Amino acid sequence: MDELGDKATVIDAFFQYAQAEQQREAQALIDEEKLNVEAAKRYITNSLKRELWQLMPPYPGEAPATAVDLQALYRSLGVYRAPQAAAPAPQADAESAGAGAGEGAAQALQAWSQDFVAGLGTPGGRGSNNWVLDGTRTASGRPLLANDPHLGLGAPALWYFAHLKAPQGRASDGTPVAAIDVIGATLPGLPFVVLGRTAEVAWGFTNTAPDVQDLYIEAIHPDDPSRYRTPEGWQGFEQREHVIRVKGRPDVRHTVRSTRHGPVISDAQPALHGSVLDLRRHVIALRWSALDADNYTVLAGLLSNQARSVEELFAGMAHYHSPMQSVVAADVHGAIRFQAFGRVPLRAAGNELRGVAPAPGWEARYDWQGWLPLAQTPQDDGGARGWIATANQRITAPGYPHFLTQDWALPYRYQRIEQQLEARRLHDLPSLRALQGDTVSPAALRLLPHLLAAPVSQPLARQAQALLRGFDGDMRPDRAAPLILSVWADELTRALVVPRVGEERFAATYGRRDFRAGLEGMLERGDTWWCPPHGCAAHAGAALERTVQRLAARYGNQPERWAWGAAHPALSVHKPLGSVPVLSRWFNVGVPSGGDAYSVNVGQYNAAQPVEPFASRHAASLRALYDLQDPERSLFIYQTGQSGLVFSPRYADMAQAWAGGGYRPLQRQPRRYVHQLQLRP
Repeated sequence: MDELGDKATVIDAFFQYAQAEQQREAQALIDEEKLNVEAAKRYITNSLKRELWQLMPPYPGEAPATAVDLQALYRSLGVYRAPQAAAPAPQADAESAGAGAGEGAAQALQAWSQDFVAGLGTPGGRGSNNWVLDGTRTASGRPLLANDPHLGLGAPALWYFAHLKAPQGRASDGTPVAAIDVIGATLPGLPFVVLGRTAEVAWGFTNTAPDVQDLYIEAIHPDDPSRYRTPEGWQGFEQREHVIRVKGRPDVRHTVRSTRHGPVISDAQPALHGSVLDLRRHVIALRWSALDADNYTVLAGLLSNQARSVEELFAGMAHYHSPMQSVVAADVHGAIRFQAFGRVPLRAAGNELRGVAPAPGWEARYDWQGWLPLAQTPQDDGGARGWIATANQRITAPGYPHFLTQDWALPYRYQRIEQQLEARRLHDLPSLRALQGDTVSPAALRLLPHLLAAPVSQPLARQAQALLRGFDGDMRPDRAAPLILSVWADELTRALVVPRVGEERFAATYGRRDFRAGLEGMLERGDTWWCPPHGCAAHAGAALERTVQRLAARYGNQPERWAWGAAHPALSVHKPLGSVPVLSRWFNVGVPSGGDAYSVNVGQYNAAQPVEPFASRHAASLRALYDLQDPERSLFIYQTGQSGLVFSPRYADMAQAWAGGGYRPLQRQPRRYVHQLQLRP
């Protein structure tokens, strides 16, 4: 799902900037009698579609998910807001400027809340890796399984590792409940382990990321704003009021409107949608599978914790609802398996938008037609190669009959995992540890030739190029090459995309998108349209000269002493106190780290951030390795510590080990307990 404030913002700005140039080119062809007027119109439309998909390319090897002229669609619907002058930014008064730590904390909480709302719908940071090998590919002859879900880093950490044990019993309706003896990662408040193992079976998740959210443009009745248009005529909005009690202040009353598709999210985010949409005539409603009431994901979690085999685990996972996950599993009996579990909507054959962009809510052909049957979700028993891996890449085989999404992650991580798994016949825990810690970025290697060929005149830029000759793509924290290449990619992206979409629209979307696939295509085509007036090589050289100036101002004039880890710490920010300057040093956890968004050991940054733009903010929220020959040899680690108390020695005691590729034992039956606490009623 792409919010109207994301993709359509780019689309509208792109067409505003591109159409005039295409019209001039078409007029020149008309003048030369190479085109007539109607042919010129078709030329403009086809060129603009092509260049839009060049900016936001489909997944490699796929055609664009929709051929609809989105700009023409939205203009014909009359949904765009007329341009208006921007309101002046509020000025800070003297009192707020001198706020102390208490008020600073309140301001930090408000800023965090605003950032959270602004970031809803952001596709970044949803990645993960998992892979599983059967006994024919392991030294022990028994399966091995690895999993490292990539999520936003924070302190305290998202996960809490626990060993849960409960005797066999009966539910309130008399149904037998099997015993539970499971260890792994849980979320505070959940009564089960989300990722982990029992005595006989282990499992891991990655996000399948199907398109399970569609946005609908709902037309408001011109004379009655309490009604909106449907295929059967005008219908009233459903409304419910929420009362939020605030200490020391009057209650806050918030009205939520819903349509037949779901909640009206433009009411909650008027600034985001109102910058594009005329909210007096249209609103945006969200259809999302996870909002349906028949969500039994908790039951799937409880049943998975009772499993004694892959077969039993997957039988329990059949109840899983949202969000869809690519699950790999292995058991001590030798079985391995993969299947995607969760709800995916079926869209009508006449739905040519396919969820790519907001649809007219009053046209029935855009409504969902049901759910993809579980038996038809992607699955594999590993028999073909003796291993299965997912890394958010496309998991559907050629000819798969159902549309899941086109927003798969670029396949770099999967390709690197495949390469390393095939590099040796038999694997063991040390080889899986090395692969989870791998910081080689195939995406960096793809850009590298263009940086090395860039014409530069500055001595410092030539020094930077010299440092990058022979670079193997390993984004280690102690190296200068990863830093130079990453900042150069940022500078070049801004130079090529901003002139086409405008500074304001670029700022609204950069970070949500890094435009990496688009940048790769522009450079590899030597695209003169995207790289005027002197071509992409000239832009690449200018971007490198800006890069070294930027880095020299921060790190000094000796490129060989620059280090990726200095700019790219894995930053786990406490919410909200980590944003308070006098408290952040205590509450935040940061450690130099390697990798980038495209390495197996992920270190994803947001170059649009005004402060520490290259800090790793999405990374391995945990790493786990499971040995099904002896499950007690299994390992885990995550980026902070088990305690949420900032002055506890356990608040961040795993951070250095996590950054350095270390692990801790994941044992249900340790030889001894360091500390025991008994709670008695």
